[in-house]
Amino acid sequence: EVQLQAFGGGLVQAGGSLRLSCTASGFFFDDYAIGWFRQAPGKEREGVSCIRNSDKTTEYADSVKGRFTISSDNAKNTAYLQMNSLKLEDTAVYYCAAVNLPVEDPLEVYGFDYWGKGTQVTVSS
Repeated sequence: EVQLQAFGGGLVQAGGSLRLSCTASGFFFDDYAIGWFRQAPGKEREGVSCIRNSDKTTEYADSVKGRFTISSDNAKNTAYLQMNSLKLEDTAVYYCAAVNLPVEDPLEVYGFDYWGKGTQVTVSS
């Protein structure tokens, strides 16, 4: 059974940092891409970042480029999202998702097959 769990969210002031983690089980981590998505109240879920665990290539949404960094540790079956210089508009529930490689649309919700429960990130002024 495929399982994904995101954690590490919390309340942080604008300009601060958080690191999210996503633990995975039930599949061979190296053959998958892990994506991070977020959904703010009243908005659609959007892609934030993606990493291909096979070669560690990454993708980022324009809104987070230069501020967020995605990484993964294949030995630990865990992906991370380091979020720096957080803004109020980063407030959302963050989800991690997985799809068997290759991933054609790495920042699109429909491109991923497995989803974990989200973790809330709240950025305050």
